[in-house]
Amino acid sequence: MFEIVIGGRPVGPAHKPFIIAEMSGNHNQDLARALALVDAAAAAGVDALKLQTYTADTITMDTGFAIDAAAQSLWKGKNLYQLYQEAHTPWAWHAEIFARARQLGMLAFSSPFDETAVDFLETLDVPAYKIASFENAHWPLLRKVAATGKPVIVSTGAATLAETDDAVRVLRAAGCRELVLLKCTSTYPASPANTNLRTIPVLAATFGCPVGLSDHTMGVGASVAAVALGASVIEKHFCLSRAEGGVDAAFSLEPHELKMLVEETERAHQALGGVQLFVQPDEEKSRVFKRSIYVAQPVAAGEVLTADNLKIIRPGDGLWPRHWATVLGRRATRALAPGTPLGWDMV
Repeated sequence: MFEIVIGGRPVGPAHKPFIIAEMSGNHNQDLARALALVDAAAAAGVDALKLQTYTADTITMDTGFAIDAAAQSLWKGKNLYQLYQEAHTPWAWHAEIFARARQLGMLAFSSPFDETAVDFLETLDVPAYKIASFENAHWPLLRKVAATGKPVIVSTGAATLAETDDAVRVLRAAGCRELVLLKCTSTYPASPANTNLRTIPVLAATFGCPVGLSDHTMGVGASVAAVALGASVIEKHFCLSRAEGGVDAAFSLEPHELKMLVEETERAHQALGGVQLFVQPDEEKSRVFKRSIYVAQPVAAGEVLTADNLKIIRPGDGLWPRHWATVLGRRATRALAPGTPLGWDMV
């Protein structure tokens, strides 16, 4: 099923890309900043605002575990528990953030990271759920989300094809009928070289659902290219200012870039069009700018037509250049003045 509906908005290859602005922890534990991010996302024209719903205690334990200092990560060497304390969005903020988003015309939903988060989000009547890459093997969570009957968007980062297949089967068996898979590279930031966008049409053909991109690269180029390969959904992290910091700020778009993402992905989708092997009606008026054969020098009646007295020039209202070899050596049927487009009645 290559088209689904999220909050009344159709999502699929026939529609403009569905753009999700991911706030993540870029609010820096400041509700006013979080609301400013909502305003910025709405001004950029995105379809949906997304949060992440967890606490440090629902996602990990304070065991002192630190991210490998050798890892290619913005957070290398950080204590995992402390990182999530810094990055989480307080649950008490969700209702106000969602209300602000809806007031500004956006959909608003979240990535739950455990079953209690799903119960909480259900009280807020979210229109969909997003499963983060690091939770796509969390079968109890998948079943909990699927049981809501709402559309589910799943990132495939750090998963094998078999693991993605498992996740899809678990979701569908538990009641999920509207599914989107997002190609995702779970490095932060991701590089263009490890983004592998050619996976997008393979996922669509394999699983028979809309596919998109959860894009952790810098800029908007990867997202625009993803749309050209069939992406129906684009998810991007955003912030107010990379210079001001935030847990994900280094690979997040600033507001003007988020607006560019919306505009350029829609332009890319429009440009896909269909297969065109003919002259479009809009092009017909431009055919006059093709070249054709013109009289370049005065030609007397009966005179031989040559490369000296003919010329291939614009506009295109004479005989087409493909007839050049045919007319050379023929004789003029009447006197021809320079600047005359050559026609068959003159040869």
